[in-house]
Amino acid sequence: MLGEMKAADDRHLYTTTSFTFEKGHGDWPENQDDFFVTQWTKKGWVRGQGVFNQELPSFDKDFRASIEGMEVPLVTHEVGQYSVYPDLTEIPKYTGTLMPLNFIAVKEDLEKKGLIDKAPQYLQASGKLAAILYKEEIERALKTPGISGFQLLDLHDFPGQGTALVGLLNAFWESKGILTGEEFREFCAPVVPLLRFPKAVYTNNETFEAQIELCNYGKDELKNSTLSWEITADGRSLGKGKTPAAALAFGHNGGLGKISFPLQQVTNASKLEVCLSLDGTAYRNRWNVWVYPSSVDTKWGGVKYTRSYDEAMALLKKGEKVLFNPDWRTLQGIEGKFVPVFWSPVHFPNQAGTMGVLCNPTHPALSEFPTEYYSDYQWWDAMSHSGAIEVARIDKNLQPIVRVIDDWFTNRPLALLFEAKVGKGKLLVSGIDFWQDMDKRTEARQLLYSLKKYMCGNRFNPSSEVDAKDLSILSSAKNQK
Repeated sequence: MLGEMKAADDRHLYTTTSFTFEKGHGDWPENQDDFFVTQWTKKGWVRGQGVFNQELPSFDKDFRASIEGMEVPLVTHEVGQYSVYPDLTEIPKYTGTLMPLNFIAVKEDLEKKGLIDKAPQYLQASGKLAAILYKEEIERALKTPGISGFQLLDLHDFPGQGTALVGLLNAFWESKGILTGEEFREFCAPVVPLLRFPKAVYTNNETFEAQIELCNYGKDELKNSTLSWEITADGRSLGKGKTPAAALAFGHNGGLGKISFPLQQVTNASKLEVCLSLDGTAYRNRWNVWVYPSSVDTKWGGVKYTRSYDEAMALLKKGEKVLFNPDWRTLQGIEGKFVPVFWSPVHFPNQAGTMGVLCNPTHPALSEFPTEYYSDYQWWDAMSHSGAIEVARIDKNLQPIVRVIDDWFTNRPLALLFEAKVGKGKLLVSGIDFWQDMDKRTEARQLLYSLKKYMCGNRFNPSSEVDAKDLSILSSAKNQK
């Protein structure tokens, strides 16, 4: 068919398919293809969706190994299928023949479960996570010499196929308040400054090192330019520098310079922002990295740690402070997952259906673990080594320290961390794994330190009271040591 069309009308460029699951096709160009559109090739993924959950966050990756030997232009298929929680304020905007029965059903379910006040926070927190992943997905394509483009799935929601809320804009092409057009253009524009660095989390005995790159798809090649970088913490400059670029050709420009910044001056757990800009233009780009002390106090003070339900109950009966850390795989809950639900939890129901974390970043339990109210890359380890606990089955009034946003189809109240008074004792329950490979998990070690510091102090005074018998859903961990 393609051969017949090319013979009949040679004005166009043709491709057999814009990706297919048909066996034997879709992973390498057909003989007649002038260009190729795909999610993956026979050599690997060309889209971050397939790897972001499995690989530690890193910013030095690209897809060049997956396209080695490709002889026609390749376009990455449907970037950005990260679902965002529904914006229920859209409901009154449906004034025509279409009724938003899906959004109405979500609203009624949240009202029934006493969670309707969380809807705006769910929207913003899940949206921020989607935007973070959108950025890295696009940047990996831009960093790949030989990739000729990327196709965005869409910038706005698609109401079909089970309700696919995968847009950074709503179905009316309006902003959801997740990020501005100016912020989006930092990583998706004619000219994009880029950094290549190996990880998101460091200790302060390390050096932050990054390679400077730039993609130029503007009108002109750029001559005698200068790229400036600056590293800040809470708006305070920690270091800066410049690198000259005599010529920035069309396409990908790599190896433009290097940032090498020792982190010893960062003495407290901190979030840093690294900004790279092209002098004399509006083009700039930014990345967050986290720096933790290389060593933390491992003492438990007056806190008792256990993975055993029976031991936790016995300690609470004595009036102890208890950090109960059951094996989440033995509990009735939801397996942790960093990347939010794909496309739609209705259309694709057989997936871990969470949509990131929601927390109060000023809660004293998180004072030594800098965070926003939403998931960023410092949460990857916790989400990848955890299970979310259905706290409503214990007490519907429990307010988690760190909540996991459930998908909008089931809307279960889920927690990674929650606290309660139990009899004379004080309890903090963690669905995050704090016992395996802690010497290799910098983020987990720092978060545990923050929790211990909180529990050892006077501010650990849970407002909710729970009867010990109501914690029985956690008893499947009774034989853990």
